[in-house]
Amino acid sequence: MQSCNKNIQDLIDLAEKLLALSDTGDIDRNDDSCGVLYGIARDMAYKLLAEAEKEKNKHLDTGKWD
Repeated sequence: MQSCNKNIQDLIDLAEKLLALSDTGDIDRNDDSCGVLYGIARDMAYKLLAEAEKEKNKHLDTGKWD
């Protein structure tokens, strides 16, 4: 896999881990301010995931993704 594609895939994987951590953290939290923190993390993870998937699809469409 080309390094540019690997980096995109790594970002997708990282965003998915951040989503899982946000879910776990939200379940385990003990106050509202932690809920805000995990909500922000979840929101950022969804944004990163969407942009990374969009870029991956561009690479797939142009034949640049192996």
